[in-house]
Amino acid sequence: MTIDKLKNLGFSIGVELPLDNDWSRDGQQKRIKEGKPFGVPDMSQHKERIILADELGFSTAWVRDVPLYDPNFGDAAQVFEAFTYLGYLAGITNNILLGTAAIVLPLRQPWLVKKSANTMAELSNNRLILGVASGDRPSEYPLFNVDYAARGQLFREAIEVLKDESDSKLQPGQKIYPQVAQYPIYAAGLAQQSPQFIGENLDGWLAYPGTPDDHVKRVALWRSVAGDKPYVSFIHLDFVDNPDAPIERHHFGVRTGVNGLIKELNSMKAAGVDHIGLHFRRNEINIEQSMEDIAKNVLPVFHK
Repeated sequence: MTIDKLKNLGFSIGVELPLDNDWSRDGQQKRIKEGKPFGVPDMSQHKERIILADELGFSTAWVRDVPLYDPNFGDAAQVFEAFTYLGYLAGITNNILLGTAAIVLPLRQPWLVKKSANTMAELSNNRLILGVASGDRPSEYPLFNVDYAARGQLFREAIEVLKDESDSKLQPGQKIYPQVAQYPIYAAGLAQQSPQFIGENLDGWLAYPGTPDDHVKRVALWRSVAGDKPYVSFIHLDFVDNPDAPIERHHFGVRTGVNGLIKELNSMKAAGVDHIGLHFRRNEINIEQSMEDIAKNVLPVFHK
């Protein structure tokens, strides 16, 4: 039986790492002054901020898998390798769920992904949500000697390994340790598969950010193939220190204050979304202040 602690929470709110605002005006000025490429965040306060997110009651912390920084994409995610970083986060947090959004399966040896995920599930006391993807950065594949056109098939083969459906390939007595209860495996997008395949074979869906109206259509598709399995998405938030600031939409998110954020999250919930991860890289004000304000005034509305 799959242990899915996120599903049991009902509608919940988490954070997407890095907890930095390097895409803000001040963040860009700091980056230019330090001579860093666009999309490489400042990780100097990452420990203190994830501990704060855990203590404040955010439900889940999501990390991304970006094996190779490509200036054409301009995003190094949280800089640190996903599984290594999650193991570190597991050791300094207590309650927050730890998810990948998402591991690029075609670029990783699937048996080692299984061992890494099993290890993470064990060390975190079953706080792992394994988000997986087929990848969308063609420039990475030649370096790893992987055919970009084959990523859909490689994704399916890796899913079989992760779900113990390829164990017949092991020789008698061979096992992957640690042996753990099955953690939830979510798909990011369709991963070159049909909606039916994702709905039948995966435990949840990581959907690209969008408006509540966008999610109404996507949720309807998801429910038709997956029933009540979790539907997760993200908001790129520029949180304003004015409770009544109106909702202003930008690419993948909103600029607003407490009341606008509550309104947006209520609309997401009404659309059928089960979880929203807040992404702060556009945030113009202090990250700690924003998280504390949201924890005080927004989380209690939704986390019962």
